[in-house]
Amino acid sequence: MSASHERDEVARRVIFNLPNILTIFRILALPFCAWALIAESGSNAELRTISFILFFIVAMTDVLDGRLARASNQITDFGELWDPIADKALIATALISLNYLELLPIWVTLVILGRELAVTILRLSVLKGGVIPASKSGKAKTLTQNISIGLYILPLPSFLDIPKALLLGLALILTITSGYQYFAAAFAKRS
Repeated sequence: MSASHERDEVARRVIFNLPNILTIFRILALPFCAWALIAESGSNAELRTISFILFFIVAMTDVLDGRLARASNQITDFGELWDPIADKALIATALISLNYLELLPIWVTLVILGRELAVTILRLSVLKGGVIPASKSGKAKTLTQNISIGLYILPLPSFLDIPKALLLGLALILTITSGYQYFAAAFAKRS
């Protein structure tokens, strides 16, 4: 094994670099995001706005940690595993909190989290064969989910209910189609 290859292998096992610290921060921040949303049964507009801001910051650090990892060549095994888990935890925390407040139908949460769980299990099952990279539709799904769920977190006037629901519908369509694409890609890889 060459010295360069050995250094690359050691670098992949590093946990404490800036991108991974951001991933850990995202996971640790989620209880605070949920608390601000469900405090006072979601009736406090200021706390819901704070919750939205916190969820937004956590979502933006997802973009930042990935870019930092690629730009500084700090892609690690830890990051490849925990970054998508942090993404799923963000969405799950927001959806379950919204369900708790009865601001979102439970079936929406079941569809989104069912897809996320299935894709996570798929990714873990094929890790030895190589990580399944995020597809364009998967990235569009994440962006659309984050925006639409963010609109449900914010205390918005009722005249925005229809646009909010339409965007959530688009997020659901992208959730299902991108999930299908991940499974199709995995099975094509095995063939």
